[in-house]
Amino acid sequence: MDKKERRVGTVSRGIRCPIIREGDDLAKIVTESVLEAAEAEGFALRDRDVIAVTESIVARAQGNYVSIDTIAEDVKNKIGSDTVGVIFPILSRNRFAICLRGIAKGVKKIILMLSYPSDEVGNALLTMDQIDESGVNPYSDVLSLEKYREIFGYRVHEFTGVDYVAYYKQVIEECGAEAQIIFANNPRAILSYTKHVITCDIHTRKRTKRILRENGAEVVLGLDDIMTAPIGDSGYNENYGLLGSNKSTEDKVKLFPRASKPLVLDIQKRILDAAGVHVEVMVYGDGAFKDPQGKIWELADPVVSPFHTDGLIGTPNELKLKYLADNDFSDLSGEALKEAISESIRKKDADLKGSMASQGTTPRQLTDLIGSLCDLTSGSGDKGTPVVLVQGYFDNYTNA
Repeated sequence: MDKKERRVGTVSRGIRCPIIREGDDLAKIVTESVLEAAEAEGFALRDRDVIAVTESIVARAQGNYVSIDTIAEDVKNKIGSDTVGVIFPILSRNRFAICLRGIAKGVKKIILMLSYPSDEVGNALLTMDQIDESGVNPYSDVLSLEKYREIFGYRVHEFTGVDYVAYYKQVIEECGAEAQIIFANNPRAILSYTKHVITCDIHTRKRTKRILRENGAEVVLGLDDIMTAPIGDSGYNENYGLLGSNKSTEDKVKLFPRASKPLVLDIQKRILDAAGVHVEVMVYGDGAFKDPQGKIWELADPVVSPFHTDGLIGTPNELKLKYLADNDFSDLSGEALKEAISESIRKKDADLKGSMASQGTTPRQLTDLIGSLCDLTSGSGDKGTPVVLVQGYFDNYTNA
């Protein structure tokens, strides 16, 4: 190995792959794509590199799809009423509208309760300034559609140009169900309209279900309770149901991948056999970050990484270099400063939690951090890189 000091830290590379179809040997395709990219671009794989595979191609290879008619059948069997409250959906044509079609086809009436001024992941119906100016109390006030329109009028989403209030109403009615829309942030509000509820929030769903059950709801489902088992030859997800799903066609959704720990272990073994290095492997979906302009929190999936090798369990254990430079070694500079900091890193505790020298480092799970990096690298459009290779993530200032 070149004895020169390494001048590059973490590198994230999008890896181009063939278009994945149902039944493809994904472990073989991913392994070959990474190895071919390394040969073509002239880089070497190293121990603790991370190979990340986007959840969409995992689910596609599994054939994990479900039609809106099958969703309707599952809803009809589980909800036990022709009238259902559907509460706290995110505002998304790709993520939720297709699920709403399935729900609407399974019942006769939907009371759709939208949170305001924004949904759970930050898609805004309104701004807080508008709420302040209106005198409405979003913590307690329940608004009818008529009252909402009277106060706030018609507004479209900043990025999509869609009036989601009108759009969701149209979706429900096109599927043959009656639509009533209200606006509230307290889950108890829906119980004045119906005792049969589907709560569609993602990260707060457990609390919402508990509140509904404690306050008299007769049937409470989350999106994670719908399509948890196959109906006929349909797809399913035993852990997340419809959570993490995406629109595939006008009448079909792709579910979050299921049972993929064997996949990541298989890729890990294939790379070890072919290249002699021990890599970590993960399946990733949405990253966990917030857009400062649109205020949208990206994470519409239930988790960033549903499956990963064990080497990705845990959180970073890092020292803050600028803290050491400004405090412990403020009297040093140049080579002496570099050596002092390097020695601190080499001798750092196995668990730095609570240490002043670690303050300001990112206290998040490794899978969330790396998955967010991978989501930004792969993008969501036409890059054609559903596999990401991250190198040097576990390096520090002392690694040659």
